[in-house]
Amino acid sequence: MPNFYLPLSGNVRQEINPWTWFTKIANGQLGFININMGKSSDPALEQQILDDVGSYGRQIGQLGDALEAVLAHMKTDTWEPKAKEAVDAFRFQLAEIRRLKQSRADNKT
Repeated sequence: MPNFYLPLSGNVRQEINPWTWFTKIANGQLGFININMGKSSDPALEQQILDDVGSYGRQIGQLGDALEAVLAHMKTDTWEPKAKEAVDAFRFQLAEIRRLKQSRADNKT
């Protein structure tokens, strides 16, 4: 014989776990400092890279330095205006990062 359910009754399953309610409300943040590593196919390897190679900021900084060195040896005269604007914006960001780092170093002494 088939099961017969009235509205708002029947085969209902609800998990009641206040811990998961709290983490959903806090967007998964459980401490004063929380770092969301994002989705990674190998989180353990990513953590090892951060520990042994360098932080994301250090890695991006070195990429920026390398790209700036490459751009210093390229002729950009024939580039389209949008490409030149992109390179100028990139160089501006690198200059601002250097300025902030220098400002921080000056304030520490």
